[in-house]
Amino acid sequence: MSDRIVVGYTATDAGADAVALGARLAAAMDVSLDLVLVLPAEDRSVITPPDAGYDRYLVTQAEAWLAEAAATIPDAVTHASHVRFGDSFAEGLIAAAHEFSASHIVVGAANGGLRGRHRLGTVANELLHSSDVPVVLAPEGSRRLEPSTGITRITAAIGTRPGADVLLEESVALAVATGAGLRLLSLAAVDMPPSLEAMEFGARHADDVFVHVRAALPKDIDTDAVVGLGDSVEDAVSHLSWEPGELAVVGSSRLARRRRLFLGSTAAKMLHELPVPMVVVPRTRGKKGAR
Repeated sequence: MSDRIVVGYTATDAGADAVALGARLAAAMDVSLDLVLVLPAEDRSVITPPDAGYDRYLVTQAEAWLAEAAATIPDAVTHASHVRFGDSFAEGLIAAAHEFSASHIVVGAANGGLRGRHRLGTVANELLHSSDVPVVLAPEGSRRLEPSTGITRITAAIGTRPGADVLLEESVALAVATGAGLRLLSLAAVDMPPSLEAMEFGARHADDVFVHVRAALPKDIDTDAVVGLGDSVEDAVSHLSWEPGELAVVGSSRLARRRRLFLGSTAAKMLHELPVPMVVVPRTRGKKGAR
């Protein structure tokens, strides 16, 4: 994995949530953090001509906001702050992630979400339909967690559709990089009518994935497998136990373009009930070192 993580920052509670989660993730992975605040591109309007004085004011204000955010990051985490211009906030973050060869982009939930839950705003929505870099969504209230919470467990939501191998690769890499345990969550039986057959099918799928992953894991990584059961994805997720320091990893929809994200229906349903950060990974990857 890369040795850098990009955080999309705004001077809001959602921005503070993203910084807090980014710092915990960077500390656990022993990588550096890049706080990025994106301003509208200089050619943002054909109606209002650029005003150099106003642009300087915006940059100065953005740098002040970034300095305040940086002050909340633990001293042990190496970090830098950047002001960027872009046609959109999401585009600017993706460009920054490419510039720094970042492994992840971290953003917060939209304002107004329930504490501990996700509510996607414009930036997150755009990232989840265009990024070729894994996106980490910080639920509301992430800023209130103690930095010492760290990253304790990675839960990979494994289905039966194409793209599962890339999802497993990302989940294993996160577990190794953070030293967290790995939990394999099979949702294969959720769409089936509740029955003993559905439970057995889900258990077999979880066991098959567990055996496949276990062979590739270092011996010091704790691994477990569980089956999500319920009348719906939301129901299954709500009945599972979740740790404060946990990350849930999901794959992009099969409708996604090559090496791009597209939030699928299963991941979107999980977001409604998920009390922990979600990592969304592209279905395919380019050659090593390329996006």
